[in-house]
Order: sequence, then structure tokens, then C-alpha cells
Amino acid sequence: MKRNVLLTQCLGLVFLACPVEAEVITTPRPIPATRPAMKELLEDMKVRPYRFPLPELTAEDRENLGDRADSYESRLKYHYLPYQEERGPATSSRSGSTAGSERSTSRSSRGNSDENMTLSYPFKTMLFWVVSRTNNCQYCLGHQEQKLAATGMTEDQVAALDADWSQYSPAEQTAFAYARKLTYEPHLLNDQDFEALREHYSDLQILEMTMSIARNNATNRWKEGTGIPQSSSGIRFFAAADGTVPSGSALPIESYLTPTSQEFQNVISQVAPLHLDKSGQPTGRGVHHRPDLEAPSVLREKLLAAKERSPRLSVMDEEAARTALGEYAPEGELPLWVRLVATFPNASQRRMEAILQLDKPAEVEGDLTPLMKAQVRWIVARQDRAWYVVAQAEKRLKELGQAEAEIEALDHNWEEFSDADRSLFTFAQKQAMTPIAVTDADAAHALETNSPRSVVQLIDFVTGCVYLNRVTEAANLPAIGD
Repeated sequence: MKRNVLLTQCLGLVFLACPVEAEVITTPRPIPATRPAMKELLEDMKVRPYRFPLPELTAEDRENLGDRADSYESRLKYHYLPYQEERGPATSSRSGSTAGSERSTSRSSRGNSDENMTLSYPFKTMLFWVVSRTNNCQYCLGHQEQKLAATGMTEDQVAALDADWSQYSPAEQTAFAYARKLTYEPHLLNDQDFEALREHYSDLQILEMTMSIARNNATNRWKEGTGIPQSSSGIRFFAAADGTVPSGSALPIESYLTPTSQEFQNVISQVAPLHLDKSGQPTGRGVHHRPDLEAPSVLREKLLAAKERSPRLSVMDEEAARTALGEYAPEGELPLWVRLVATFPNASQRRMEAILQLDKPAEVEGDLTPLMKAQVRWIVARQDRAWYVVAQAEKRLKELGQAEAEIEALDHNWEEFSDADRSLFTFAQKQAMTPIAVTDADAAHALETNSPRSVVQLIDFVTGCVYLNRVTEAANLPAIGD
């Protein structure tokens, strides 16, 4: 179904839970308010146009890529993210699993890569679904729908995940609310959120949950930022028990357009951030709740206060973290965030390596400069009010010769920067706020003044930033600029 039809479907429905003070943002496509409308968009995204041009595929490229040669996403990474190709797949001898992997080979498998992880694969997949619905990432939504179906969840159970949490346990409802808040409003996290979580989960489980949600947010921003189309062979499989298409349906099993029960036909999402018109009807546009950035004097007060705060979650001491990480421990004094995620060394390894790698000066022409990376890290951290990372970014900017006034200008005044820099700053700022805000026009403008490789590397860098922001702010790490 085309986008204007989806928007029409959204207009006739009522949603009462969206705060009226939220700021409206223009979206590249409407946000579906109901489950049938969401399925239409999942199907429509199979023919989503590519955002970034690719070089002509040579015989050498095809040989190097092998089975990945026909994948748009694989080619994006191959041509524009050389450091990922050099790093290769991150594996660990500790468990023999891919680091950070949450895949499961059966419905009963936890699919966890660390022995002290206890949250189930279906549960974390439900959290991924909530994150993706909040971020309007149709690619990830489609994949999580398939995974949930494979775990045995019914169509109505997934519909309730979107529109009726009362059908889930109090523990699950608390986790869903945390996933949505950490995704959409990380700047509003507080001790009360953790008190609520601790009624149902241990601190280890809360950290496991947080790292998983942070990875989900990073993945959403990569898929949405680069505009990855929905898998053309993606299927939904809420079919009959024998695997056939439900009775009376002429749809092929490869379609997302499967029947929705009458109970959920017109129920509005309680997860998606929907904008309402004056009559209380969803318009299909998105909203964001990020406040204006603080004035410099207030910023300084916030940073000073953040230096005195105590972590909400345990941080390993240096020696224990080095032992846990083994050969993957970076050189020099370990930053607090590394000592935090070292609690789950296998799950954190690939993301940790990627963040540390992206901090290093690039050797390839067209890559982001160290100064651009530090500026973007500041911009993204300021959007999330991630004070630990703000302090890190400020320290790095000063090391690169930036004065305090130049750093503070990144919040409010980009007039002195080139059009190329401003386009990258805008793209990064919108990605940080919410992927809903990034449009095809934003990508096109960035490509007018920057190489495709620079823009794709920017998107990749932002994914590491949003992961780090959420993990460190949830853990309430003190802003010491280590």
C-alpha cells in the first residue's frame, strides 16, 4: 500500500495517550497507528528506494563478497566501512558464539553469549520489537515479528504487545515501559525507573536488558539511517498450525498482510509516538519530546552535578574487568563504561571494539576526521543528555584544540561551519533525537556536499554513540571525562 493510503488509514482513528506538548516532526513516511496499517507499511517497505549510491560491482568485489554480493547492506559496509571488513566477525573462545549474538537455534534456547545472562531470547526479542515500534524502524519490526512467530507467539499476543500490555505480566510491562523510555526519552530516566525494575529483576538482568535495548537502538539507527529496504522474502507466518495460510486468505505466505483479529483491528498503538490533531486523531506524523538544549551556564551546572553522582549499576574494578575481557581489553586505563559492560564480555565485545575503533584517526581518504567525530559525539550526547559521554566529548574536543566557546557553539550556532559539516551535524542530531526525524531529503542534502562513504560512516558512528549514551546514562556513570 502506498504512503498516502496509510496516512488516510491513520486519520480515522483515536489515540488518547500522546502528550499534546510534544513537538511535531515531518517524517519520511507516516507512522502507522494500528496493526493492519503497520502490516501494510511492512509490506510497502520491501520496495523502499535505496538512499545511497553504490560503485559498480567489479569481478574482484564479487569474489571478495561471495554470497553477499547481491546484498545492498553488505555492499554498503564493504565499500564504505572498511574498518568493519578489517575487523571481521567478532568471535570469542569463551562460549564459541558470535559476540553480542542473541540468535537462538530453538524456541527454548536462551541464545545468550555469556553464562551469567538469564533473560530469555523471546523476552529480549519482545523488547527489540518495542524499541523498533517506538523508532518506526520497519526493517527491524519485520524481522522481530518473524522471530516472535518462530518462538510460538500468536498474532494476538504480538498485537497486544503494541496495544494492550495488560495481557502481559507486571514484570513484562515494567520492562516494556523501560525499553520505550530508554529508547525515546533517555533524558528522563530516574531512580524510580530502577526501583520499579528491581521489583522484578536483578541488577545483572537490568544491565543485560539495558545493553540489549541499547544495541537495538543502534541497529534501528543503522537500518533507518541508511534506508535498508524490508527483506523482499520476509514473511510473517502467523499461519495455521499446519503451516498453511489462514482459511479464506488468498495471500501468499511471503506476505506481511496476514489477517488481524477483530479485537485489534482498530486499536491504536500505545508504543508508537503518534501526533494527534485537534480532534484527538492520529495524523501519521511523529513527535519528539526532547527539550531545547540548556544554556552554557546551566550546562556547566549539569556537568558538575553529574560528576558527583553514583552509579546505579555495579562497575567492575580494573583488574576484574581486564580478566573478564582477556585479550580484548584495550590498552591503557579502562574507561568506566568498558568496566561496566565487561560484566558481559562476550555480548559487549563487538560493540566495545567498534566504539574504540571509531575513536581512532582513520587512514582512508574520505573518512570522518577526528574533530568531526568528537563534534558529532558531543551533538548526539547533548540530545540524549548523556552526561558521562558529554564529558568525554568535551575532553576530546579540548585535546583537539577546541576552546570552550567553540564547543558550546555546537549546541546553538553552526553558522561558522561549512554546508558539508552542517548537513552531517543535522543528520546526526536527528538520528540522535529519533530515527523518525530523519528524511530522505536529509540524506540527499548530506550527499550533495559529502561523499557517500562519509555519510555512511557518520551513520555508523552515530550508532556507537547512541549505544554508549544509553548504557552510561542508564547506569548513571559519573561524568568524569575518563
